[in-house]
Amino acid sequence: MSALTVDNLHKSRDGQEPLAAITAYDYTFARLADEAGVDILLVGDTVGMVVQGESTTLPVTLDQMVYHTRCVTRGRSRALVVADLPFRAYKSSPAQALDSATRLMAEGGCEMVKLEGGAPMVETVAFLQDRDIPVMGHLGLTPQSVHQFGGFRVQGREPERAAALVEEAMDMEQAGARALLLEAVPRDVARRVTESVSIPVIGIGAGRDCDGQVLVLHDALGLFEGFQPRFAKQYLDGAATVREAIGSFCQEVRSGAFPTKEHSFE
Repeated sequence: MSALTVDNLHKSRDGQEPLAAITAYDYTFARLADEAGVDILLVGDTVGMVVQGESTTLPVTLDQMVYHTRCVTRGRSRALVVADLPFRAYKSSPAQALDSATRLMAEGGCEMVKLEGGAPMVETVAFLQDRDIPVMGHLGLTPQSVHQFGGFRVQGREPERAAALVEEAMDMEQAGARALLLEAVPRDVARRVTESVSIPVIGIGAGRDCDGQVLVLHDALGLFEGFQPRFAKQYLDGAATVREAIGSFCQEVRSGAFPTKEHSFE
């Protein structure tokens, strides 16, 4: 399986398979996901919720994102690494976005950055693209706007908002975005968005008509027992498995069964 690059990102048509993406935040899980065949590793600011225990992604800092991105890039061999620009690191101006994106690429080692927002971010996307920073746009439910939306709610149900999402997607492509992430929108709206652009659209809670799918790692592995979005499929009861394993360790320590001679230097 060949490495995925920014230049060979593709639509899922003409014989091309949909793209498989998953979030990652550290070396070990990045390596395992890469070996499992994932196309894109997204270093998401969801790290704030599933790793740091925050209620939203808003407190995540740029320094934290650089750190986690570097951990992930050390663990991959073929997957494309995309890193989120955190809430406080790009919205003030295109110049601020450039400084932040430069750090994520130069220090973190990613190949692409992702930023949230539609029309207000078009200028920033063009500014970054003109300066050799590949960008993935993020439309629909944008978690950094959770308070503006009044919670984690499906977007694009109203005809006017659905039409706006299609227009924003086309504007993002025109500005130079190399891919889009589309979150929590009705399937028919996601289909319209996907068909309106020639760049790949990665869906999360957007139906099967997108060019690829992404899940949060901790949701897919059943490790995160907080907020569970409807679209998050659990492929493993990881929390129960981990508790059982650590419980067995505790029991063996207390009973004297561990460590045995084979686990000791004698």
